[in-house]
Formats: sequence, C-alpha cells, structure tokens
Amino acid sequence: MGVHREIVGFHQDDDGHWVADLECGHTRHVRHDPPWQEREWVVTPEGRAEWIGKSFECLKCGEDKD
Repeated sequence: MGVHREIVGFHQDDDGHWVADLECGHTRHVRHDPPWQEREWVVTPEGRAEWIGKSFECLKCGEDKD
C-alpha cells in the first residue's frame, strides 16, 4: 500500500512512457494503457498540467513505512 504524495512534475523515461515526479523524490509511471489503466490526461501537456499539485500514490514510500 502506498502513501499519497503530491505530483511536482513529469518526465518521459527512455521508452517514452510518462513518469510523475513526486514531492518525496520518488517517481511513478502514469501510463495510459487501456484497458488496464485509463489515464488519457497524461498524453497532453494540458492534462498533465492539471495534475501538478494533486495527490498520487507513492509505492516506494509505502514500502519504507513497513
């Protein structure tokens, strides 16, 4: 189980997949990969901009809590 952290930015990995940069310094892939993950917002600059400052689950911080 993860811990919610604020999104501070985005970047693309070496394969061109979008990655959220979290306030804790960790990252989280935010792929739009239907039907498994419906994240159409990640494919446009406007959509990503709307998510800056919103909370997203950090799985690494969740691991550190255990």
